[in-house]
Amino acid sequence: MSDSEIPPEGRPVDVYLDLLRVRMDTEDYRLLLRVVEPVLDAIDDHRLSGLDLALESGDDELPQEVRDEAALVIATAVTGRLDNEVVELDVDETGPVRVVTDAATAADPSRLGEIADFIRDRHRQNEELRGIAEASGLPTDF
Repeated sequence: MSDSEIPPEGRPVDVYLDLLRVRMDTEDYRLLLRVVEPVLDAIDDHRLSGLDLALESGDDELPQEVRDEAALVIATAVTGRLDNEVVELDVDETGPVRVVTDAATAADPSRLGEIADFIRDRHRQNEELRGIAEASGLPTDF
């Protein structure tokens, strides 16, 4: 869907949610809304920076499809783009990692490689920091 197809009063995220409502199972859609509504409210209220988001609902783990759609809804709300995609990258140190990116990046193996390299570097830095924190007697759950 192009920007010209979005009604002038509509936000891209609202259009995307309407499409999902039609496409998804009713219960999965309700679950999706429970996850994304607090984030969408935070974005609308300009208080996203303090929000801690885990794509889980209580003690139950979200189905992967709902988790992916929640990530895409949030990405659409933040970027205003409807061409976001979830891509799974195989990162040796962490195993498979799912990231949301635009369609052009998702189709570019070299850009995906750069993203995977960044994730590897960040994982190594986090492990070094955990080791330093543990040796110093500080909490390691960051």
